Amino acid sequence: MLTRTSTQSLTGQLADRLAERIRTRLLPPGARLPSVRECARQQGVSPYTVVAAYDQLLAQGLVEARRQRGFYVRDAAPAPEGRPPNAAPMVAQMMASRVPADASSLIRSMFHRPSDKPQPGMGVFPPDWMSSTFMPTAVRRMTNTAALQELSLQYGEPSGDAALRRSLSNKLVGINVPAAPDQIVTTVGATHALDIVSRTLLRAGDPVMVEEPGWALEFARLEALGMRILPVPRRADGPDLEVMAQYCALHSPKLFVSVSVLHNPTGYSLTPGSAHRVLKLANEHDFHIVEDDTYSHLAPEHATRLSALDGLQRTIYVSGFAKILAPNWRIGFLAASPELKERLLETKLLATLTTPTLFERALSWCIDQGQLRRHADRIRIRLDGARSRAVKLAMAHGCTFASEPAGLFGWVDTGVDTDALTQRMLDQGYLLAPGSLFHARRPPSTMMRINFATSQDAAFWKVFSKVRAEL
Repeated sequence: MLTRTSTQSLTGQLADRLAERIRTRLLPPGARLPSVRECARQQGVSPYTVVAAYDQLLAQGLVEARRQRGFYVRDAAPAPEGRPPNAAPMVAQMMASRVPADASSLIRSMFHRPSDKPQPGMGVFPPDWMSSTFMPTAVRRMTNTAALQELSLQYGEPSGDAALRRSLSNKLVGINVPAAPDQIVTTVGATHALDIVSRTLLRAGDPVMVEEPGWALEFARLEALGMRILPVPRRADGPDLEVMAQYCALHSPKLFVSVSVLHNPTGYSLTPGSAHRVLKLANEHDFHIVEDDTYSHLAPEHATRLSALDGLQRTIYVSGFAKILAPNWRIGFLAASPELKERLLETKLLATLTTPTLFERALSWCIDQGQLRRHADRIRIRLDGARSRAVKLAMAHGCTFASEPAGLFGWVDTGVDTDALTQRMLDQGYLLAPGSLFHARRPPSTMMRINFATSQDAAFWKVFSKVRAEL
């Protein structure tokens, strides 16, 4: 909140706050700032203060004033000269797509938190949940003088550390995914693995089926690569098979991107019947499936996975450890058929050569010693309690759940436009993840995704109710 006890003027505080949101794209290009009167009411200041702050943003080139319409965030890439401002609205909409900007905003927010309060819109566990004594031990084992020389002074193996790939292969046996060590490639996180798959199998303009609602960054990443996104509605039992069949008949998609287990943001998990039908479509229409199993550590081992049923014939299995263990170790991996694995490896080599062996070897030790399994068990127990508390708070404050709460995330109906709600809650120091962010074309939505681990704070829900009532 703006404070009159600060050494900085109210005008300067407001201008700086809005400038930071513009630079981090929490206010994306083309977004309209609140009217002077509305902003003054929200911030508890005079209209003169707001006008002066907007003037500072104009001087910095961050916003533009449009006659009779208000103030708008400037687009860093202005339209070509000679194009009428209202010409070809569909083209303009596509060129100024808000998905990449807003997806990157959520990612940027992971590094620029609006306050030290718990953040319901975050996609990770709080740091104190993941702290451990075994991780420092693992790193110390890898950084004694001899080991540090061995692991640091030469490039690692192209496919990734052999010890880690053996550990991962053994771990995948527990969920019935048949991947030998030489079928595994380590990556710089699961997102890097997804990018390797896309760059190997796709070319600009190729149609790609992606579950919707879905992970915002995946829509943005595929759009940045020039792919045609075909949104597939995600249901409780799996993807909408009728929609998939129509896409297959009309567009011949090259790839289907799926989160089978504890889907983000709904929490849904695939059923065996739906999985078999998806694989049948893939075989009939000759497309690959990349299965993002980022939340595998939170799921029961018996959960249905396409890669287990398919035996990595048409599927590519992707996972990582940022969510459960160490976000900054940046270790992910993919598993594929032997033939496809070699093509995927070539793409990795062109982008990163190899991946850091030191942390990969440390992770291998954590897996082999059972430390990762015990740590995940503790997280799951703690998350069960947090989920129960967060659900009660959300429902007590007038929200409903569109899907049965499960895993890390809840898919919540607020009853109001969550894009507007998100901007207002930022003023209170809280980051939300609005529902529009999880759709390819960002339609208005009353939904939001909450992180159960960071939504247990009754103070947040009290502020949430107050702000929602003002919309």
